[in-house]
Formats: sequence, structure tokens, C-alpha cells
Amino acid sequence: MNSRSETLPRATAGAPPAAAGRAGPSPLLTPAQARRLVSRTLAALGPLRASQVDDLLLVTSELVTNAHRHGGGLTSFGIVVDDDRVTVSVADASGKPPRHEPRGGLRPGGFGWPIVLRLCREVRVDTRPDGKTVHAAVTVDR
Repeated sequence: MNSRSETLPRATAGAPPAAAGRAGPSPLLTPAQARRLVSRTLAALGPLRASQVDDLLLVTSELVTNAHRHGGGLTSFGIVVDDDRVTVSVADASGKPPRHEPRGGLRPGGFGWPIVLRLCREVRVDTRPDGKTVHAAVTVDR
């Protein structure tokens, strides 16, 4: 199995991102930063179907956004490349597993988790007292 993994921790609380980056690898803080890391990783793999790249970038964005919006903030981000899949792992500070809450009327939101479940080959949630990690795998043809 060919595997590549990269994990970046979040900056310590209160430290500005620029200062935190000087102490080690640049921490991921935003969905855009996570998408850039995934894009660079996928580009190194060689040609992939555009739809698979799009799926991975959307899953990444949704998971990181949900970590910030519902999980008390992003605590780490990782990406693992295997022969037939790419898995992104997003950890946050909430031990509560994700859930889908159907929205009535014109209320915005509530689409991220169902999108992740729809696009991924496999989704696993590991909960701990101090948070959780969502591992989401998308199939790739290499």
C-alpha cells in the first residue's frame, strides 16, 4: 500500500497564526488553507479525474467549516493517500458526533454533513472526551 500522510496541528490558543508558524509547520486554520494543502497533495499524485478532485475539495471544506462552526474549532488536519482512496481527517474540540438536522423553511445551513456522507466511500468518526476526529475517504482512480 502506498501511503502518504501529513498532519498539521492548530496553533496554540491566543497565538497569532504568523507567530505560530515560526515555531513549526504552518497551522491550518481555515477551509481555504485546508483546500490548498489537499490540492497540492493531489497535484503530486498525477492526473486524477476532475470530479474526484472536486469531491475531495468540497469534503475538505465542509469538514473544516463544521469543525469551526459546530466543533469548538479545528485542532488538527491530516491527509492520507492510498492506492485507491484519499482520506482527509479533521479533528475538533467537541466530543459530540456530527448529526444531520433537517431544516425547515428558509433557514440556511444544514447541508454539509449530508454532502460529506454522499461523496465519501467511507466516513468514520472517532470520539474522545476532548474532541473527535472525522475521517472521510474519497475513491480515486490513479
